[in-house]
Amino acid sequence: MISFWRRNRSLLGCRRGFTLIELMIVVAIIGILAAIAIPLYQNMQLRARVAKAQGDGRALVSAVSMYLAHMGSLPSTLAELNTPQTNTLGQVTGPFMPSTPVPPQGGNPTWGTYNYVSTGTGTFTISSSGDGTTITVP
Repeated sequence: MISFWRRNRSLLGCRRGFTLIELMIVVAIIGILAAIAIPLYQNMQLRARVAKAQGDGRALVSAVSMYLAHMGSLPSTLAELNTPQTNTLGQVTGPFMPSTPVPPQGGNPTWGTYNYVSTGTGTFTISSSGDGTTITVP
Protein backbone atom coordinates (compact mmCIF):
# COMPACT_ATOMS: atom_id res chain seq x y z
CA MET A 1 0.00 0.00 0.00
CA ILE A 2 2.82 2.40 0.89
CA SER A 3 4.55 1.67 -2.38
CA PHE A 4 1.32 2.60 -4.22
CA TRP A 5 1.28 6.10 -2.66
CA ARG A 6 4.96 6.61 -3.30
CA ARG A 7 4.58 5.63 -6.93
CA ASN A 8 1.58 7.95 -7.49
CA ARG A 9 3.27 10.85 -5.77
CA SER A 10 6.32 10.54 -7.98
CA LEU A 11 4.08 10.54 -11.09
CA LEU A 12 2.40 13.83 -10.02
CA GLY A 13 5.74 15.51 -9.49
CA CYS A 14 4.89 16.72 -5.95
CA ARG A 15 4.07 20.25 -7.03
CA ARG A 16 3.70 22.53 -4.06
CA GLY A 17 2.74 26.23 -3.80
CA PHE A 18 -0.16 28.54 -4.38
CA THR A 19 -2.03 29.08 -7.61
CA LEU A 20 -2.44 32.52 -9.14
CA ILE A 21 -6.14 32.54 -8.26
CA GLU A 22 -5.41 31.88 -4.58
CA LEU A 23 -2.86 34.71 -4.46
CA MET A 24 -5.28 37.10 -6.18
CA ILE A 25 -8.01 36.27 -3.65
CA VAL A 26 -5.64 36.97 -0.74
CA VAL A 27 -4.60 40.32 -2.28
CA ALA A 28 -8.26 41.25 -2.81
CA ILE A 29 -9.11 40.44 0.82
CA ILE A 30 -6.20 42.55 2.06
CA GLY A 31 -7.36 45.42 -0.17
CA ILE A 32 -10.91 45.24 1.20
CA LEU A 33 -9.65 45.25 4.80
CA ALA A 34 -7.40 48.24 4.08
CA ALA A 35 -10.29 50.12 2.45
CA ILE A 36 -12.29 49.63 5.64
CA ALA A 37 -9.47 50.36 8.11
CA ILE A 38 -7.98 53.57 6.62
CA PRO A 39 -11.13 55.75 6.93
CA LEU A 40 -11.70 54.47 10.46
CA TYR A 41 -8.14 55.41 11.39
CA GLN A 42 -8.52 58.90 9.91
CA ASN A 43 -11.78 59.40 11.83
CA MET A 44 -10.05 58.39 15.06
CA GLN A 45 -7.30 60.95 14.40
CA LEU A 46 -9.88 63.69 13.85
CA ARG A 47 -11.72 62.80 17.06
CA ALA A 48 -8.41 62.79 18.97
CA ARG A 49 -7.54 66.30 17.73
CA VAL A 50 -10.98 67.60 18.74
CA ALA A 51 -10.68 65.93 22.16
CA LYS A 52 -7.24 67.52 22.69
CA ALA A 53 -8.60 70.96 21.83
CA GLN A 54 -11.52 70.46 24.22
CA GLY A 55 -9.21 69.30 27.01
CA ASP A 56 -6.83 72.22 26.46
CA GLY A 57 -9.80 74.60 26.54
CA ARG A 58 -11.02 73.19 29.85
CA ALA A 59 -7.49 73.48 31.31
CA LEU A 60 -7.28 77.10 30.18
CA VAL A 61 -10.69 77.86 31.71
CA SER A 62 -9.52 76.38 35.03
CA ALA A 63 -6.33 78.45 34.96
CA VAL A 64 -8.23 81.65 34.13
CA SER A 65 -10.69 80.91 36.96
CA MET A 66 -7.82 80.44 39.42
CA TYR A 67 -6.26 83.69 38.18
CA LEU A 68 -9.60 85.48 38.67
CA ALA A 69 -9.96 84.10 42.20
CA HIS A 70 -6.43 85.19 43.14
CA MET A 71 -6.19 88.53 41.36
CA GLY A 72 -9.82 89.67 41.41
CA SER A 73 -9.78 90.40 37.67
CA LEU A 74 -9.38 88.50 34.41
CA PRO A 75 -5.98 88.30 32.71
CA SER A 76 -5.52 90.47 29.64
CA THR A 77 -3.74 87.65 27.75
CA LEU A 78 -3.19 83.93 28.20
CA ALA A 79 0.54 84.62 28.66
CA GLU A 80 -0.19 86.08 32.11
CA LEU A 81 -1.16 82.59 33.27
CA ASN A 82 2.43 81.41 32.75
CA THR A 83 4.12 83.77 35.22
CA PRO A 84 3.78 84.32 38.98
CA GLN A 85 1.33 87.08 39.86
CA THR A 86 1.03 89.37 42.91
CA ASN A 87 -2.44 90.49 43.97
CA THR A 88 -3.42 93.72 45.75
CA LEU A 89 -2.75 92.11 49.16
CA GLY A 90 0.85 91.36 48.20
CA GLN A 91 0.27 87.61 47.90
CA VAL A 92 2.30 85.94 45.18
CA THR A 93 1.11 82.78 43.46
CA GLY A 94 1.44 81.08 40.13
CA PRO A 95 2.20 80.30 37.51
CA PHE A 96 -1.33 79.05 36.95
CA MET A 97 -0.14 76.97 33.97
CA PRO A 98 3.44 75.99 33.13
CA SER A 99 2.88 77.05 29.50
CA THR A 100 0.02 77.82 27.17
CA PRO A 101 -1.02 74.58 25.43
CA VAL A 102 -0.12 74.06 21.79
CA PRO A 103 -3.13 73.40 19.53
CA PRO A 104 -3.45 69.94 17.94
CA GLN A 105 -1.11 69.26 15.04
CA GLY A 106 -2.53 68.50 11.61
CA GLY A 107 -6.11 68.66 10.52
CA ASN A 108 -7.77 70.07 7.45
CA PRO A 109 -7.87 73.00 7.91
CA THR A 110 -5.14 73.06 10.54
CA TRP A 111 -5.90 74.11 14.09
CA GLY A 112 -5.22 77.74 14.99
CA THR A 113 -3.99 79.14 18.28
CA TYR A 114 -6.26 79.43 21.30
CA ASN A 115 -8.08 82.77 21.16
CA TYR A 116 -8.87 84.43 24.49
CA VAL A 117 -11.44 87.21 24.69
CA SER A 118 -12.45 88.86 27.97
CA THR A 119 -15.26 91.35 28.40
CA GLY A 120 -15.61 94.17 30.88
CA THR A 121 -18.39 92.29 32.68
CA GLY A 122 -16.09 89.56 34.00
CA THR A 123 -16.86 86.94 31.37
CA PHE A 124 -14.48 85.38 28.89
CA THR A 125 -14.33 82.84 26.07
CA ILE A 126 -11.54 80.67 24.78
CA SER A 127 -11.84 79.25 21.29
CA SER A 128 -9.92 77.50 18.56
CA SER A 129 -10.92 76.02 15.23
CA GLY A 130 -9.67 73.36 12.87
CA ASP A 131 -10.85 70.23 11.06
CA GLY A 132 -14.05 72.12 10.24
CA THR A 133 -14.86 72.33 13.98
CA THR A 134 -14.80 75.27 16.38
CA ILE A 135 -14.23 74.66 20.08
CA THR A 136 -15.53 77.43 22.35
CA VAL A 137 -15.48 77.21 26.13
CA PRO A 138 -16.77 79.83 28.59
